[in-house]
Amino acid sequence: MRSEIHPEYRTVAFQDTSEGTTFLIPSTAETAETTLVDGVEYPLVKVEVSSASHPFFTGKMQIIDTAGRVERFERRYGKGRKKGSE
Repeated sequence: MRSEIHPEYRTVAFQDTSEGTTFLIPSTAETAETTLVDGVEYPLVKVEVSSASHPFFTGKMQIIDTAGRVERFERRYGKGRKKGSE
């Protein structure tokens, strides 16, 4: 394999921002941030949902609205629009 065309494969820390847990997984993800895990510095990738916070794996329902989807929907389609006002 040609070394100059393949991304670097290394251990990366993935942090679930909603739960606060950190997973160490081999990856080629590029990141500028780093974090210390057990005294070793790893590149850090922040994710919003992982197996630690996803309702399928936890068995509890959480509403995560990080992008303002509800507000954008209400702005676009009107909050409390009455029937026949179209």
